[in-house]
Amino acid sequence: MSWAYSQEYVPEDDVLVRARQRAVEMGVVPIGPGGGAALRLLAAVAGAKAAVEIGTGTGVSAVWLLRGMRPDGVLTSVDIEPEHQRLARVAVREAGFAANRVRFIPGPALDVLPRLADGQYDLVFCDADKTEYGDYLTEALRLLRPGGVVAFDNALWHDRVADPAQRDPETVAIREVVRAIREDERLIPCLLPVGDGLLCAVKRA
Repeated sequence: MSWAYSQEYVPEDDVLVRARQRAVEMGVVPIGPGGGAALRLLAAVAGAKAAVEIGTGTGVSAVWLLRGMRPDGVLTSVDIEPEHQRLARVAVREAGFAANRVRFIPGPALDVLPRLADGQYDLVFCDADKTEYGDYLTEALRLLRPGGVVAFDNALWHDRVADPAQRDPETVAIREVVRAIREDERLIPCLLPVGDGLLCAVKRA
């Protein structure tokens, strides 16, 4: 009961409800309401002017992030599926954001991210191929400015990460990035039990 209460503490409006409906139709699983609210908070605390989203989906996380970013902030959103990004553009427009507030880049994340500038981003949110989470962390550490925030969705992965008997590739990859972030002295970590788990860390100055 308390978990459900916390997930619904910050209600989602019609824009986000419609974006979630499109996600269901596309077979996409976006970040949950509690995780979305946490993303908005992180973007606001970081004073994010430039952010990167790995995994566009249908725009649920983009809307949450934009609502926390500075009014002049720009979100760079990367996804391998152009159709997902087309639907995300609809959500961003319905939320009242100008088209130039989001730079949608189609393509595999590990092809796109190396083209982005070092140390120029305030926040990096990762919610794409779980087996690539370790590579996303490497890229995020390069992209973030000191004091910037990195966040990974699905850090609990349906209760599988905490169970050492679970050894499928996705679970192992997430478990490894959870451990890597906790042990990296360049980072200040926290694992938030919202939604399916939101792993966050601040890059030390």
